[in-house]
Amino acid sequence: MLQMMLRPRWIGALIFALALAAGFAALGQWQLERAIESGKAVEAPTETVLPLTQVAKPGGPLTSKAVGQLVEFTGTPISGDDQLLYDRLNYGKAGWWVVSHVNVDAGGGRTIALAVARGWAPTEAAAKAAMAELASQPEAPQRMVGRLLPDEQPQVPDDKKNPTAMTSLGVGQLYNLWTGVDGMDVYNAYAVEQTPPAGLVKIDSPPPIQQTELNWLNIFYAAEWIIFAGFAIFLWYRLVRDAKQREDEERELEAAAAAGVADGSVDGARARAGKVE
Repeated sequence: MLQMMLRPRWIGALIFALALAAGFAALGQWQLERAIESGKAVEAPTETVLPLTQVAKPGGPLTSKAVGQLVEFTGTPISGDDQLLYDRLNYGKAGWWVVSHVNVDAGGGRTIALAVARGWAPTEAAAKAAMAELASQPEAPQRMVGRLLPDEQPQVPDDKKNPTAMTSLGVGQLYNLWTGVDGMDVYNAYAVEQTPPAGLVKIDSPPPIQQTELNWLNIFYAAEWIIFAGFAIFLWYRLVRDAKQREDEERELEAAAAAGVADGSVDGARARAGKVE
């Protein structure tokens, strides 16, 4: 078998098979690189502070690019419209959120209502004290920076005696509790303030995790090309083996034919000798 493989004809066939396998392997690597490239996380510029009016529009859901985006805006917190949210986790600890009604200056004399989570407090007393301090401040425009997040589904409060108690930040639920918002546009989202007022702790709102998925179709194609590369080498081996088997069979037939001729000559000689006798 080794002698058959070392013949010039089959060495040339091996070189061709190796070149073919190398081409298939290169195509497989290219498909694999495409799969890996498509699976890389695209870094969203959520940490670059953008104007709120550039990122979101009132009256509609947030786009995927807007979720988690840091935004800046000039807004006026409305005194007396602050609300408490209980059972809110912050770094693994349950506590209270203070959420304010802020009228955002959208330019051209237009204002849009926005819910702003001002900060977190570990106890209800601390949250109410911070809320009272906010209510005592005069209403004045101020620049705010917050992380924009989609509003949450409202939930029925556990305490039936307090129907306004909330555990989730639903903009529709808050809108019904705010004053002076009839006919006003509202963002169907809320902002987590990055610089909380005195008495409150900054709410943990990390950047959104970028979800990635591999392109399995490219991986499948890459596996196919690798199989083709292995098949090219296997095909060369099978051709060499078949050629070797054919030569062996031909050699056996020739040997058998030669043996048959020899046997026939011996029988003929014996026959002639018998006639002479």
